[in-house]
Amino acid sequence: MNTDKLSFRLATVAKYVPKNARLADIGSDHAYLPCYLAKNAGIPFAIAGEVVAGPFQSAERNVLSEGLSEIISVRLGDGLDVIGNDEVDCITIAGMGGALIASILERGKDKLTSVNRLVLQPNIGAISIRKWFFENNWELISEEIIEEDEKIYEILVAEKGEPSKPYPPKKINQGLLLGPFLVQNQNQIFTKKWRLEKRNWQRIVSQLEGAAHTTETIQKKQELLGKIKLVEEALDGEESKRS
Repeated sequence: MNTDKLSFRLATVAKYVPKNARLADIGSDHAYLPCYLAKNAGIPFAIAGEVVAGPFQSAERNVLSEGLSEIISVRLGDGLDVIGNDEVDCITIAGMGGALIASILERGKDKLTSVNRLVLQPNIGAISIRKWFFENNWELISEEIIEEDEKIYEILVAEKGEPSKPYPPKKINQGLLLGPFLVQNQNQIFTKKWRLEKRNWQRIVSQLEGAAHTTETIQKKQELLGKIKLVEEALDGEESKRS
């Protein structure tokens, strides 16, 4: 992977960035994504934000070597702290856990006033991001699930709007967990992911049944059984449509 050829994961993120976006890429690592977009999609301005010194220095070197210093500003800082007020209108965050991404957005809420689009790629825990959208007036407008190097990723795209719009009224919990668009357009990767998750949860439930019946273990078991039911309903519903 380099600034001319992104990984499939980052290329999927890139395609959801509007062409004239003023971008902040948080956790930019080598700044591959903003460099690629500056060279191939004509974005006029980008911030490559990085909290760790090593990747920050790597991003600086890449931006300099590509001759993009006038377009891409590489900044060292935590989360959205690297963004000035009204500086950007699109934010990408890729390659972190969903709970961490949600916490970055929550801590940096005041930087989102000028932002029109969020493109987020959690490695795990996409439900945390969907819940954050729901609670903060961001509308999920698109989702994609992909597999690369035997790892499964979800890409979530949101704009300011009506948070409940993509969720069927009686299936909000299912949509938050699995993704409302992904449930409606199930592919082999979606099915693979949730069958694996379901098996893992069933294994944990079996272990909990043999453990002491404390309040904590009972609550955990009920939580997992609830998730298993949501997954079964989604997968069974799709199989019924095909039969």
